[in-house]
Amino acid sequence: MNKKTPVWKSIHSSLSTDIAEGRYHPGDKLPTEAALSKRFGVNRHTVRRALGQLAEDGIVHARRGAGVFVAMSPAEYPIGRRVRFHQNLEAAGRMPAKEILSIETRSCDTREAEALNLHMGDLVHVYYGLSLADGQPIALFRSVFPAQRFPDLPQLLEQKRSVTAALKHMGVKDYTRFSTQLTAKLASAAQALHLRVTEGAPILRSVGVNVDEDGAPIEYGRTWFAGDRVTLTLNEDDMT
Repeated sequence: MNKKTPVWKSIHSSLSTDIAEGRYHPGDKLPTEAALSKRFGVNRHTVRRALGQLAEDGIVHARRGAGVFVAMSPAEYPIGRRVRFHQNLEAAGRMPAKEILSIETRSCDTREAEALNLHMGDLVHVYYGLSLADGQPIALFRSVFPAQRFPDLPQLLEQKRSVTAALKHMGVKDYTRFSTQLTAKLASAAQALHLRVTEGAPILRSVGVNVDEDGAPIEYGRTWFAGDRVTLTLNEDDMT
């Protein structure tokens, strides 16, 4: 027998959709608890729990004595041949930032070897990080690079905080996306902690391979996007 979805979760989902679809914009005040209670036919405690979860998700924030306001709307993030984090978010009018969680060098696994045309046991640099827009985490990522080709990459990533700038310093003038796979997932406990969402919240996983101008694979990446903070778009030019 399937368990019914708690009412507060339904309210949370409905309000999240309202914000995502532009019915409320950043800075807008949401209806009062009394108004929302009447709209959904529930008591204020139930509404308060839904609003509390929206606040934990970073979607709204409360001002004492003033009400609850929308903190952010989903950032548009194009997925195409050239995926550039900073450029994409700046073009959407957002302030981009990256937080380095860890950078390590280890032997590649089977999937990494296949994606990067390496042999099992070859060394790779693994870059874990968090992508932010306007101070809010929107994606958790893991990027893997062949260590033999880019021996100084860890130090350059620490210095430049940009994959594009670090690769350019090492002779890669340009790189493009060779393949992208998108899959809907539910956030694990660790992912939820980093993305500031609840465990089991919807997220979207992107798995991609970037290649240099000669078609050689240089990066194998996995990115987990917070489902209600990012709108992924595909440019028409990239569909032909």
